Amino acid sequence: MNPIRVMVVDDSVVVRKIVTDVLSADPGIEVVGTAVNGKIAVGKLEQLKPDLVTMDIEMPEMNGIEAVRAIRSGAGGQARSRVPIVMFSTLTERGATATLDALSAGANDYVTKPANVGSVGQSMESVREQLIPRIKALTGRPVLPTVRAVAPVPPPRPAAPRTGPGKKPAVLVIGSSTGGPEALARVLPALPATLPVPVLLAQHMPPVFTRQFAQRLDRLCALRVVEAVDGVPLAPGTVHLAPGDHHLMVRADGRAGFATSINQEPPENFCRPAVDPLFRSAVAAYDGAVLGIVLTGMGADGRNGCGEIRNAGGTVVVQDQATSVVWGMPGAVAQAGYADEVLPLDRIAEAIQRHLSGGAPLNTGTAMAVGGRR
Repeated sequence: MNPIRVMVVDDSVVVRKIVTDVLSADPGIEVVGTAVNGKIAVGKLEQLKPDLVTMDIEMPEMNGIEAVRAIRSGAGGQARSRVPIVMFSTLTERGATATLDALSAGANDYVTKPANVGSVGQSMESVREQLIPRIKALTGRPVLPTVRAVAPVPPPRPAAPRTGPGKKPAVLVIGSSTGGPEALARVLPALPATLPVPVLLAQHMPPVFTRQFAQRLDRLCALRVVEAVDGVPLAPGTVHLAPGDHHLMVRADGRAGFATSINQEPPENFCRPAVDPLFRSAVAAYDGAVLGIVLTGMGADGRNGCGEIRNAGGTVVVQDQATSVVWGMPGAVAQAGYADEVLPLDRIAEAIQRHLSGGAPLNTGTAMAVGGRR
């Protein structure tokens, strides 16, 4: 298999060297070129034909957001390109805003810029852990799990056979990761303010980013979208987004019925927030009357939680491979046999409303179509 061709775009000599050295050390990756700003990167794209681009945000002449827009639109006489783009971001309010703008412009994912993490060796390890799995996932290459000191994830249980429609959902839970911000920005605005159930959402995202993302979704949606805080009663028409570095769960509340629960228990599937604990807690609180949605994302977070939903009589819908940025999470659910429906992104909102109104799953024939490259 040919190595993955990567172009590194950053105005910092130090960062370019760190990223280039880390990527070049992986036998499956080849750095085919660098650029010191977005204008040069756009000009080199047709010549170098990279499989993926890493892009800084703050650069002279043409910044990263402008470069993403130019690449996606074909500005300046260049051919429009769908080459995967990974942004380098800072964990600040400004960095979060800029990164979300870049994702809206067409970037695929982001990693934390190697700064303020100590030695050059620590910076390189940070880049290696964050960037290489994303490069391989976004280009359709196998991603080997990183060995870390976390509790092992038990294998999924066999799905309970579906002999009829699932329980009518009393809550909607959603999980997503890579590509999730833009997928959610298409699904949630298509849902009405009169949605009859509360919504809880786990998107793999760091602190600061989740607050900005909740505010952005709230502006787009008829639904109310908030960053979740502990102990808030759940009500129809409100979306609670898991805060960065915290798990979001549901707990029974004798006074208000059900409420949010926020904690910093150990990461699951290398993630915090993670999808599985949210889904498990919803099953326990609502006795399986749960509609679970899994959208685009790396890894398998949400797979076991969807198994719990199905085994308790709930319903699971996942995004299909063709419309996913990475078909890791939804693919893992489908391949485990937990998906009642596998649908393109533009049909997810319709499916949500249909299931909440008690409608039967469509006979799409896609639930068994689980093969593919991601």
